[in-house]
Amino acid sequence: MPVSPILERQTTYPFVRLNEAARRIEERGIEVIDFGTGDPQEPTDPLIREALVAGLRERMGYPAAAGLPELREAIAAWAARRFDVVLDPDTEVIPTLGSKEAIFSFAQVVVDIERGKDTVAYTEPGYPVYERGALFAHARALALPLLEENDFLPDLGAIDEWTWNRLAVLWVNYPNNPTGATATLDFYERVAELARRHGFVLASDEAYTELWFDEPPASALQVGDLTNVAVFNTLSKRSSMTGYRSGFVAGDPELVSALRAFRPTVGTAPQEFVQRASIVAWGDEVHVERARETYRRKRQLFLDFFARKQVRVTGSQATMYMWLAIPRGENSESSEAFAERLLEHGVLVTPGSYLGAAGEGYVRLALVPSEDDCRRAIEILEDVL
Repeated sequence: MPVSPILERQTTYPFVRLNEAARRIEERGIEVIDFGTGDPQEPTDPLIREALVAGLRERMGYPAAAGLPELREAIAAWAARRFDVVLDPDTEVIPTLGSKEAIFSFAQVVVDIERGKDTVAYTEPGYPVYERGALFAHARALALPLLEENDFLPDLGAIDEWTWNRLAVLWVNYPNNPTGATATLDFYERVAELARRHGFVLASDEAYTELWFDEPPASALQVGDLTNVAVFNTLSKRSSMTGYRSGFVAGDPELVSALRAFRPTVGTAPQEFVQRASIVAWGDEVHVERARETYRRKRQLFLDFFARKQVRVTGSQATMYMWLAIPRGENSESSEAFAERLLEHGVLVTPGSYLGAAGEGYVRLALVPSEDDCRRAIEILEDVL
């Protein structure tokens, strides 16, 4: 049977490997506390759930790719409140089925191999979908390492002129998964200027902008001139709505127009009742602050614990993740070996190497279990670390 060679070359998706490892431990009768996958366990706010149910009708037709006008308006209104930017809901916003599918398919919209725009750059360690989307679009995938000495920002000065001119897309993700690092508006402005100069798209994955602890992070939407800028956001983490699959792309009207032309082909608009729930979610900040406070408390538990154990927490200014440097000593472990040792005791974390070569030496801890489970995990780790 013919199968795409690109698919055949793919390694097992990292979080599938994590789930398989956890299942093997559970089969031995060990309870696993899962800090591996970033799937929020906080309840979705009742107002959002009520809007979902109220949006059901006796018959639901196909959702339009452009999304409900009311949803686009709600997204634009949220962006105005949050980032003090003005977006035209008709030309600069398009709803998406979460952000994963939109991120994966974006290279198919903008890569132009015949014209020499054949390269997609992405930061790593990071979300594997940037690279996989590039490969399935037959583009050259270029990893930009995020190093601690650079505050987990890509070294833009290391990119040569030839590469700049072949770029179709440069993916950035701040606040960053997995490092929890943030980026300044100056950084976005610099990359946006490079995008205009060299004719590539600055694609900014901002799924974690609402999970912060001290200062609200900046957005690429704030650069002013949105030419060649596309911002991706989602309700998955902000509103604990991973199963709803609702997000958006906003930015350059030409890019949004291209997405409007592309997306009916792949049929990936959220169901109308999900869009109705999303309107409520984007319009409310009370539940978001409540979620931030919950993550803040869980984070502080681990900050105190790791400080006592002299485990170095790096990055981690925002998101639901903590990025931990593996303790170094005479018998230093790989990130995978360190994670396996924790899992033997029932605490699942993500080896940094699962998220890219530059992630070696670190593990990611997702603050998704309950506060009680976080305390139980700390009791377990007292004897392990």
